[in-house]
Amino acid sequence: MSELMIVIPARYQSSRFPGKPLAKLLDKPMIQWVLERCRQSKLADQVLVATDDQRIYQAVTAIGGKAEITGMDHQSGTDRIAEIAARHPETTWFINVQGDEPDISPSLIDGVAAALRKSSAPDIIVTARSPIRSAASFRSPHVVKIVTDLHGQALYFSRSPIPHNRSISVDEQTFPNPICWQHIGIYGYHRSFLQRLPELQPGELEKIESLEQLRWLENGYRIKVIDTDYHSHGIDTPEDLEMLAKCWKAKKMAEIS
Repeated sequence: MSELMIVIPARYQSSRFPGKPLAKLLDKPMIQWVLERCRQSKLADQVLVATDDQRIYQAVTAIGGKAEITGMDHQSGTDRIAEIAARHPETTWFINVQGDEPDISPSLIDGVAAALRKSSAPDIIVTARSPIRSAASFRSPHVVKIVTDLHGQALYFSRSPIPHNRSISVDEQTFPNPICWQHIGIYGYHRSFLQRLPELQPGELEKIESLEQLRWLENGYRIKVIDTDYHSHGIDTPEDLEMLAKCWKAKKMAEIS
């Protein structure tokens, strides 16, 4: 019986980086790095890759990982996980770890899992935020910003710089600071939420921002946010992958010296 399952959604097609999960990062395909990091979780009972492509399925199972083929028409990773949840009625909680986060922190995964288990609300969703470290990141539409209430519940997510400071410009702000946060794309859900997910239609906010979590907020769901020092290294382009490889090599050389 699996009480808590980590699911890694991984699709082959990508407008900016086709075949991304199988792209080599140093000596391994990226999906293998993600899988190995997830296996270091102390709270998960099972780690599974959910994919729409036989090549990814074969790559994962060839290294002893578990994978399942899902439909090709899912709008998001969460929709893909909802299909997995329907196949695994014995599992209560699911953690969504993005397939393009090869440096994901196992302690962050367990932090999300612990917050999920602690909540008494079956429809709660848990995610994470990290301090924004530069004005460039605050401006970037590729860095999703998040604002929360005083109880750590998400109020809004945006690709725009939020919150806007009327008093000083972005360049005059010091980073990190107490109000500017980056959303980290990891989610925890109770299976009851995933069962209701197919009923939720994308709203206008989700469409204009291209952020699936806005659909949940628009439909009245609460999103609990935990803090982390983990700095996301999500891979969107081949250039991102090359930059991360250089970073890892430099870090390894520094440790040797």
